[in-house]
Amino acid sequence: MSVETEVGQARRATLADAPAIAAIYNQGIEGHHATCEVRLREAYEIKNWFDGIHPIVVVERRGRVIAFASTATYSYHECYAGIAEFSVYVDAEFRGCGAGRLAMETLIAQAEKAGFWKLVSRVLVQNQASRHLLGSLGFEEVGIHKKHGKVDGVWQDMVIVERLIPSNQD
Repeated sequence: MSVETEVGQARRATLADAPAIAAIYNQGIEGHHATCEVRLREAYEIKNWFDGIHPIVVVERRGRVIAFASTATYSYHECYAGIAEFSVYVDAEFRGCGAGRLAMETLIAQAEKAGFWKLVSRVLVQNQASRHLLGSLGFEEVGIHKKHGKVDGVWQDMVIVERLIPSNQD
């Protein structure tokens, strides 16, 4: 599946995209604006995300990957098998151009096809751009995890967001 707009082309990621995904993810880690993670990732670690169950999408512009969105296991308890945790990251050079929206719209469609009935994530409270994007895509803020992670010795609160996928609910 591929979706093309003036922003770029969204498509399912492949193993060959792992270096670009790692580079974009590492920008988020280094900038401390999108995650509490502090350890940079290598492409071989990103390749482990490709499990055949959880969709990963990228947005390309003129042959360059500029954004990605991915899903992962929410919980290993069987009763939560229809829930996926998601992430979305955009290359710093392309933030604000709609690449994150295109990545998320494509990821939501792929998650629906994969049979997931809910997408969930945590967003740093101060990350207003992500909160606004996710709200505009139908995600609800359902709570706050207080002091959920430390970045440079400072506790960070995280907003919990979720979006139901009605077509996959009984």
